[in-house]
Amino acid sequence: MSTKKEQVFQWLDERFQLSPLIEFMRHKMVPIHRHTIWYYMGGVSLFLFIVQLFTGILLLLYYQPGEDSAYESIRFIMNKVPFGWLFRSIHSWGANLFIFFIFVHMFSTYFTAAYRKPRELTWVTGFILLLLAMGFGFSGYLLPWNELAFFATKVGTDIAGVVPLIGDAIKIVLRGGPDVTGATLTRFYAFHIALIPAIFTIFLGIHLLFVQRQGMHEPESVANMPADRKKMIPFFPNFLLRDVFAWLIVLNLVLFLSVFFPWEIGVKADPFVPAPAGIRPEWFFMFMFQALKWIPPHILGMEGEVLGVLAFAIAALAWMLVPFWEIRSRSTGKLKPMVLIGLFALFFIIVMTIIGYAV
Repeated sequence: MSTKKEQVFQWLDERFQLSPLIEFMRHKMVPIHRHTIWYYMGGVSLFLFIVQLFTGILLLLYYQPGEDSAYESIRFIMNKVPFGWLFRSIHSWGANLFIFFIFVHMFSTYFTAAYRKPRELTWVTGFILLLLAMGFGFSGYLLPWNELAFFATKVGTDIAGVVPLIGDAIKIVLRGGPDVTGATLTRFYAFHIALIPAIFTIFLGIHLLFVQRQGMHEPESVANMPADRKKMIPFFPNFLLRDVFAWLIVLNLVLFLSVFFPWEIGVKADPFVPAPAGIRPEWFFMFMFQALKWIPPHILGMEGEVLGVLAFAIAALAWMLVPFWEIRSRSTGKLKPMVLIGLFALFFIIVMTIIGYAV
């Protein structure tokens, strides 16, 4: 058997040059310190993306986009397809956890200053992946064609429409017309299963390539240690096995949520009825939605909503470019300017999200 394995490996190695890759993985080392746990957040996000791909393909076998067929096909999946309800719940819970762990990965990278030279572009590609993941969530939200998703999409595309100069064009492109209709559903379906996955895969490949080439970031306190005091483990197999263990924990969490809190289908969308009270976007848009609600209608002769959207766009751009404008401080205290900025951003997102669900 061993000889057979060796022969198979040799056959593959002659064609794909696997030996240098294995040697690279064997010699790649991962530092161990009190912040090591944050290294696993990126791997967990990647694992949840794979779960989304797998469950998404299964749902794709039965889902039928269309104003008259989308809701019914989801009902068919949940009631008639063996374990269809489970795969749909895993897909829905997995999507939310996928975005949650990307947020955790992003803030852990920020607070450990892992965006600094030479990892500036790793940070930028990671932030683009977060935006694309939110695009996954936004486009997938409408696909069941239920009442909540219909009106939330209407609100979301209305907000996109207030962007000066290009807002109306963006809204028409997203909706496929002036209003949310079956054409919007078809477009969101195309965005969700083709356009966004294609772009996401490209940026994910670039991001992973950067991470592999540059290795794991070491916090300043660890980087300044003498080499003989640093604790390191091989990436393969030690770190990889720990990563897989984290994946198993997250998989169990997704299964627990899916079994005990199955994702509801809701009421079928009816464009001719008024929007029910309490329509809200997905949780990862809630902080922006709530903030826009609090902005006065007019500020200095401009529409408050327009100013709010512009402020969020500028803030997102500034956040993406953090490695290029970082405020360095000689202070030895923990509350450095960049830490304060990060804490403010985190506090704002959490508090506005909580208020959004409470009011």
